[in-house]
Amino acid sequence: MADITDDIAEEISLRGFEDDCRLLENLLNDVLHRELGPGFMEKLDKTKVLAQSACNLRMAGMEGSAEVLEKQMAEEISRMTLEEALSIARALSHYLNLTGIAETHHRVTKAKNPPVLAKSCDDTLNQLLQSGVSPEELYNTVCDQEVEIVLTAHPTQIHRRTLQYKHIRIAHLLEYNDRPDLGHEDRDMLIEDLVRELTSVWQTDELRRHKPTPVDEARAGLNIVEQSLWRAVPHYLRRLSNSLKKHTGKPLPLTCTPIKFGSWMGGDRDGNPNVTAKVTKDVNLLSRWMAIDLYVREIDNLRFELSVNQCSDKLSRLAHEILEKENYLEDRHQNWSQPSSWVQQKNRNHHAAPFPSQLPAGADLPSCAEHNDVDSHYNGFDIPGTGFLPFNREDSQESLILKGSSRNTARFSSKADVNENGNTPRSSQPAVLNRVPSLTSNQLSAQRKLFAESQVGRSSFRKLMESSSSQMPGIAPYRVVMGDVKEKLLRTRRRLELLLENQPCDFDCWDYYSTTEELLEPLLICYDSLQSCGSGILADGRLADLIRRASTFGMALMKLDLRQESGRHSETLDAITNFLDMGTYSEWDEDKKVEFLIKELKGKRPLVPSSIEVSSDVREVLDTFRVAAELGSDSLGAYVISMASNASDVLAVELLQKDARLAVSGELGRPCPPGSLRVVPLFETLKDLRDAGSVIRKLLSIDWYREHIIRNHSGHQEVMVGYSDSGKDAGRFAAAWELYKAQEDVAAACNEYGIKITLFHGRGGSIGRGGGPTSLAIQSQPPGSVMGTLRSTEQGEMVQAKFGLPQMAVRQLEIYTTAVLLATLRPPKPPKEEKWRKLMDEISKTSCNAYRSTVYQNPEFLAYFHEATPEAELGCLNIGSRPTRRKTTAGIGHLRAIPWVFAWTQTRFVLPVWLGVGTSLKGICENGHTEDLKAMYREWPFFQTTVDLIEMVLGKADMPIAKHYDDVLVSESRRNLGSELRSELATAEKFVLLITGHEKLSENNRTLRKLIENRLPYLNPMNMLQVEILKRLRQDEDNKKLRDALLITINGIAAGMRNTG
Repeated sequence: MADITDDIAEEISLRGFEDDCRLLENLLNDVLHRELGPGFMEKLDKTKVLAQSACNLRMAGMEGSAEVLEKQMAEEISRMTLEEALSIARALSHYLNLTGIAETHHRVTKAKNPPVLAKSCDDTLNQLLQSGVSPEELYNTVCDQEVEIVLTAHPTQIHRRTLQYKHIRIAHLLEYNDRPDLGHEDRDMLIEDLVRELTSVWQTDELRRHKPTPVDEARAGLNIVEQSLWRAVPHYLRRLSNSLKKHTGKPLPLTCTPIKFGSWMGGDRDGNPNVTAKVTKDVNLLSRWMAIDLYVREIDNLRFELSVNQCSDKLSRLAHEILEKENYLEDRHQNWSQPSSWVQQKNRNHHAAPFPSQLPAGADLPSCAEHNDVDSHYNGFDIPGTGFLPFNREDSQESLILKGSSRNTARFSSKADVNENGNTPRSSQPAVLNRVPSLTSNQLSAQRKLFAESQVGRSSFRKLMESSSSQMPGIAPYRVVMGDVKEKLLRTRRRLELLLENQPCDFDCWDYYSTTEELLEPLLICYDSLQSCGSGILADGRLADLIRRASTFGMALMKLDLRQESGRHSETLDAITNFLDMGTYSEWDEDKKVEFLIKELKGKRPLVPSSIEVSSDVREVLDTFRVAAELGSDSLGAYVISMASNASDVLAVELLQKDARLAVSGELGRPCPPGSLRVVPLFETLKDLRDAGSVIRKLLSIDWYREHIIRNHSGHQEVMVGYSDSGKDAGRFAAAWELYKAQEDVAAACNEYGIKITLFHGRGGSIGRGGGPTSLAIQSQPPGSVMGTLRSTEQGEMVQAKFGLPQMAVRQLEIYTTAVLLATLRPPKPPKEEKWRKLMDEISKTSCNAYRSTVYQNPEFLAYFHEATPEAELGCLNIGSRPTRRKTTAGIGHLRAIPWVFAWTQTRFVLPVWLGVGTSLKGICENGHTEDLKAMYREWPFFQTTVDLIEMVLGKADMPIAKHYDDVLVSESRRNLGSELRSELATAEKFVLLITGHEKLSENNRTLRKLIENRLPYLNPMNMLQVEILKRLRQDEDNKKLRDALLITINGIAAGMRNTG
C-alpha cells in the first residue's frame, strides 16, 4: 500500500507486525471506550466486522456475498448522525495511521540486524567487485559521486506537525517494547505511556485551520534536518567509509560528500504568489541560523570530549595565539562610547557586572548532554525575526517565533558549559550586540539596557567561577581552539539574528564565519593533531562526524533553489524592451530573441535602467534576481525555469541574473558574493520533452553559452525533467517513454559538445507523478544518463516518510548511493532490439490518444470528474501555501498535477496511472506481439519497472469502491462514462497480468499485498463514509461540521493509501 517505501517493502518484518497492530488497536479501543462510551464502540465494531467479512468474502472469490455485506454497511452508515459519522471517521483514520506507524517500525527493526542487507553499501560494493569492477575504479567512482536530494514543500503532507511528533513518539515506544530485558513493571509503564500518547492523539484536532505560509513550510523542512538528517548523515557516511575500507582498502575521505541536500521551500515561486523575494531572503537567513545553532551544540559536546593535552605543534601555536589575543583584549578597557569590537565589549563587562540573583539557565547541565531522540530541541528555541508566523496558528506551543529583542538574546544564548572541575571556560561566552555607530542617545540607552538585562548576570557569574585560562599551566589546547570556534559561531548567529530582524549590523568580516572552509579549517587542524599524536580513535569519533556534517550541510544546511515559470521572465523582458522603445520582446521570433539576449550578455553595462517603472509582478521578478545576486551560490543552488521550451528561456534568465549582479555590485561598491546560479530548464509537457534535446543543442552551439558553462559551472549542464505535468498531459505510460527518450537525447546532445550532464528528476510521491521505488527508478534510466551525478526531488509526505526517522533516513541515503553507483558502473541495458523501441512508440501513441480522448476531448469528463471525486473540497485541507490551480480557469489543463492525482487516489480509482494502458497493450497483443512484450518485460529494465509500477497501482485500485462513488454521487446521465472507465481498468489488469505472467496483482511482492489486505477493513468503510458525507455536503454546502468530517475522511484515506498526490 505504501508507494513511499516500496524500495524496502521486502524488508519489513511481518513477524511481530500484526502483534503490534493488534496491541495499538486494542489500546485505542480502550481510549475510545473511555472517551465515547459503549454505544459508540458497538457501532464501530459492527462497521469493522461488516468490512472485514466483506473483504474475506472477496478474497475467497465470493463477490455476490461480499456485495450484500457492503450494501448493508453502506445502509448502516447512511443512518448515522453527523456526530456518529464524524467519530467513526476519526477512529478509522487513527487505526490506519497506527498501522502505518507499526509498518514503519518493523521496516526499521528488520533493517537493523540482517545478515546481508540488500541495496546496502556493503552488499553493493561486494556485488560490483564480484562483477569485475576494480577496487581503484570503485573507490574513485564513490568519491566522485554527486547526488543531491532536493526537499520540496509540495502540498501532499496531510498530517499536522503536532501529530507527526506524536506518531514518532509512538514509534519510539514500540521500539522500546521490543527490548528483551523489559521486566513486567517496565512493560506496564510502557503500556501506560502508549495509552497516554493515544489519548493525546485522539484529543488533538487533526485538521489544519489555517494555510501554512512559505516560511512555515521551510521551518518544517529545517525540522527534518534537525530531527533526523543531522544524526543520519554521519552514520550513513561512517557506514559507507567502513564498506569502502573493507572492499578497497581505503576509507572515504573525510570531507567527501557523495550526498548533499537542497530545498525548494521558500524558493519555489512557480504559481505561488506567496513566495516573494523577501520570503526567499528570510528563509535563507533562517536556514543559516539553524545551521550555526546546530554547529554550536556539536562544539559544546566536543569541548567536553576533547580534554586531552597532547597535540601537534601547529595546534599548540594556534591555541597560544588565541590565548594571547584574549589576554591582550582583556587588558584593554575602553569606554562604551569608543569604537570596540565584540570581544572587547564581552571582556569589559566581566568587570562591570553585579553578581546575578540566580544561576544562568542550564549551568547545572553537562555540555555533553544529548538531546532526547523524541523531544525535538528545535521546538524549544525561538527563531529570530518578527515576521514569521507559527506553522499552524493553533500550534503556538510548537511555533518558533521571536517575541522581543531582550528575550531573544537570552533565549539564543547557549547553555553554560561546565567542565569536569565545575568551571565554565571563558570562551563559552555568548555573543552580545555589536556597536552601531549611528545610534541616537535614546537608542544607545535602550541598547545598554538590553545588554545589561541579557548578558551581565551571566558574564559576572562566569567571571567569578572561572580561572583565567592563560594562568592554567595544564590548559587543554583543543578546548581553547573549540572555545574560539564557538565564540565565532555565536557572533555569526547573532549577526544572522540582526539581519532577520532588519536591525543595523556592523560586524567585521573576520568576526563571523561566512564560508564552510573557514569553519572547517580549525576542525581539520584538531583532527590532524589527534591523528599525529596517536589519538586517531578520538579523531574518528564526534570530531569526524562534525567535519562530515560541515562538509555536507555547509553554512546553509540546504542550498535553496529558485523556480519561476518561463512566461514571467518574458513579461519582465517585455517591460524592459518597451521602456527602452525596442518593441515587445515576447512578440519576436526565437532567432531575434536569441540574438538580442546574446548581444546583451556579452555587454558590460546593465540593461535595466534604475528609473524604470514596472508592474508589481515584474518588480517581484527583478527583486528575486537582486536577492539572488546578494546571496550568491554559497546560499542558493539552481534557478529552475518551469515550462521551458526554447533556448531563449534559458538565456533570458542568464541575462536577468547578470544584470542584477551588475546593479547590486555597483550599489555595494564591491563584487557580489561569488558564483552565479546554475540555470536549469525544466521540460515537463509532452511537446517540451520531445524538443528537449534540440533546445540543449541550440544552447550549446552558442559560443558564449558553452564557454559560460565551462568557465562558471565546471563544464556541467543541468537539465530537469518533470514527471507530474507530463503524466497529467499524456498519461503515465506515454509520459514514461517520452521522459526516457528525452533523457537519451539530452545526454547525447551534451556528449556531442563535450559537456557533462546532470539530470534533475522532478519526481512526486505517487506513481501518477513519477514516484515509486528510488532504486528501481534510477536503475531503469537510459544508459549514460546517470554518470555519477543525479538530482531528485523528494516531495511533501515523502520527506517525512523517508527521512523523518534517523534509521529510515540512513537506509534511504544508502539506497540513493548504491543505485547511482550501479547505474554508473553497470548501466541498465538499452532496448535489446530496435523492434522494441518501435513497439514502445506504438504503445505510447495509442495509450496517449486513449488517455487524451477521455480526459481532454470527452465533453462529459470534466463534470464527471467533479461529481465522482472530492477534488473541489481538497483546497480546504490547508496543506500547502500555493493555490491548487496555476490559473483560475476550470479545465483540467490548469489544474495542478497534485490535486488531479490526489482526487483519484481518494476514490481508489487511481485513474491517471492506468488510463490508456489497457487499450494500448490489448492492441499490441492482438497484433501478435504478446511474446515480444513478455521478452521486453524480462530483459529491459525500463519496461519492467514501468509495468511493475502500473501493476502496483492496479493492486491498490478498487472497482467496487469506485462504482459506489458513481452510484451515489454521479448524475445518471454520466454513469455510463464511469462504467466504460471501469471496463478499461479491467482490461489494463488483464493484459498487465498476461505480460508479467502473474496470476494475481502484486504476486511478486507478497509482503506488499499482505499490507494492502491488512488495511482494507479500515479503508473500505472510510471510503463509504466519504461518499455519504459528500452526498450530504453537496446538499448543505455551508455546514462546517460536514466539511470537517469530509476532511477527516480525506486524511484517513490518504493514510490508508500511504500517499496523497
